[in-house]
Amino acid sequence: MLCATLFVACTRGDPPKYTGAVDSVEPIPPAPVRDADIDVTPDVWIDPGTLPQTRDMPAPTGAVETRAAALWDAIVNDDPDRAMPFFFPVGAYEQTKAITNPAVDWKHRLVGNYLRDIHALHRKLGSKASSAKLVGLEVPTENAQWVPPGDEGNKTGYFRVYGSRLRYEIDGRSAAFDVSSLISWRGEWYVVHLSGFK
Repeated sequence: MLCATLFVACTRGDPPKYTGAVDSVEPIPPAPVRDADIDVTPDVWIDPGTLPQTRDMPAPTGAVETRAAALWDAIVNDDPDRAMPFFFPVGAYEQTKAITNPAVDWKHRLVGNYLRDIHALHRKLGSKASSAKLVGLEVPTENAQWVPPGDEGNKTGYFRVYGSRLRYEIDGRSAAFDVSSLISWRGEWYVVHLSGFK
């Protein structure tokens, strides 16, 4: 069985802030996009949710490590806004779902559950939250599968993987939080369900 474990061992500033998660459906640009088919200046930031889906399988390293660190930072600090770079972009959700008002579903159901779950995970860390250390995100890539258009009310396909684990250490012992479902957009993993499926 092949598992990819991502280790976070870089220094960085504060992750980008997502303001107004409850009142807005616009995500922050989560990563610079470079694409041979798109004429952009290097290092120009483009919201990937505005671009079409690809069939690229996400790598277990790279941008997902930064996003996993942002999720961890959000849990430790009980500040869900910090984790929005790891959440599936609203523009991608609008392109993916064949439902009425996908942006409303994204905002009120999916983001609402994500924010609630981050608060709940912070409470699980309890008074030791500030001393807990992230080890990495374990993504069981061998279990990833392509979900084709037409399945699950989708207009567009994506890779999906269940059962990722956000691993950490606290008081000298190893522990982990489940990450229920990651799905891909343009070759990158994003959270769509953090704790369970609602």
